[in-house]
Amino acid sequence: MHIPPITPITPVTPGSQGLLSRRELLERSGTGLGMLGLAAVLDQAGELGAAPRAVPSSPRDRSTHPLAPRSPHFTPRATRVVHLFMNGGPSHVDTFDPKPELTKRHGQPLPTRNLRTERKTGAAMGSPFRFRPHGDSGLPVSELFEKTAGHIDDMCIIRSMQADVPNHEPSLMLMNCGDARLPRPSLGSWLTYGLGSENQDLPGFLVLCPGGYPIFETRNWRSAFLPGAYQGTHIDTKQADVKKLIANITNSRLSPTRQRQQIDLLGELNRRHRDRRPGDGRLDARLQSFELAFRMQTAATDAFDISQEPKHIQQLYGDTLHGRQMIITRRLIERGVRCVQVWTGAGQPWDNHNGLKKNHRNLARSWDQPIAAFLTDLKQRGLFDSTLVLWGGEFGRTPVAEFPALNGRDHNHYGFTCWLAGGGVRGGQAYGATDEFGFRAVENPVHVHDLHATMLHLLGFDHERLTYRFAGRDFRLTDVHGNVVHQLIA
Repeated sequence: MHIPPITPITPVTPGSQGLLSRRELLERSGTGLGMLGLAAVLDQAGELGAAPRAVPSSPRDRSTHPLAPRSPHFTPRATRVVHLFMNGGPSHVDTFDPKPELTKRHGQPLPTRNLRTERKTGAAMGSPFRFRPHGDSGLPVSELFEKTAGHIDDMCIIRSMQADVPNHEPSLMLMNCGDARLPRPSLGSWLTYGLGSENQDLPGFLVLCPGGYPIFETRNWRSAFLPGAYQGTHIDTKQADVKKLIANITNSRLSPTRQRQQIDLLGELNRRHRDRRPGDGRLDARLQSFELAFRMQTAATDAFDISQEPKHIQQLYGDTLHGRQMIITRRLIERGVRCVQVWTGAGQPWDNHNGLKKNHRNLARSWDQPIAAFLTDLKQRGLFDSTLVLWGGEFGRTPVAEFPALNGRDHNHYGFTCWLAGGGVRGGQAYGATDEFGFRAVENPVHVHDLHATMLHLLGFDHERLTYRFAGRDFRLTDVHGNVVHQLIA
């Protein structure tokens, strides 16, 4: 990306023509810049467009360059993460965990006691979808994900996932932030804190959620007590027009040179203020957001413009909302973005307490081709082996029908399915198992903490050593829990 050279600020005297008042300067500097959020890198004046540098050694230097590329604890298998979030809780027994016995007992009471869930449930509900084996591994996948199943030999299906409670809000926090109750940094924030970013012109952690926010909104991608530069930047991908994806991405009132002068002046004033008040990272985060906003005027519009893709690539993904999301995701990681989280949509679309057959089919149809296309595209571009892909929701769903409609399933945190693919994952295997009906994990249970520990390991981190000191103690994503599941690693 070409950045025009910085024009030095010409000294002015009171009464000079063209001089902005202090109020005008602050007002204009905020217009089109401050809305981009706290997710950025600050580069010093005169260093724009420079190649990534080594990690600064001192804490002060690190805070000034929060997203400079950094090395993990050991050689990583993956260098970036894409999290495909099926918010609301997809049913594992209708997607990747077939239960023939459940189908046999459809409409009958189960011989075992129904486990406690959020709502009252009744008799067995067999899956309305057909399963068949795929690939050399012969792993069965539901007809809902026929195209995704074409990559089954590269996927590790974890059928024994466990969370803590059958409620969306705490389960979302657990999956995204490693704690169901307290405000903690998100997975994407920990990754960018540990690894930095390979692109200084885009946020290191981007969140694509069409139509608004999921349950608990921005708390799902917060940085909490980590510096604001590590917070996720939300993009409403319901918008197809590049200029509407990010509010105020362009500034039609001022030239790039004039914007550069204003940012440099504002930055210098704020740095003086900061230097007199050490220990508060909020001002640094604000400076970084201004700087990144300036850079993104070019970089973001380019990254999100899928019209630049060849026709055959656009056709591969499909002309749909999630098709656009996945093309954008590939373009972002291709440009060095460290973590991209892709949501199904606002609220909790997969939360099908009734009408599951119709709703799950429609949701899966919107995802199946884009996911398959994304994995294919990563492989043909040489990005698959260095990209860790996670698919799943905050929990699964019960094998029994929910009263009174008896055509949907309740929340199930006792046993559900996620899958991993790409960077360092041992593909072509189903790890762990639920009972014969799909209610509880009974073989090799994998808690969310274990999943996080394993993902960090694939990214080159000892999860017990990736810490941040706050409020008198060292915090980590897995808190005091989590074990690496080495059987998931190739």
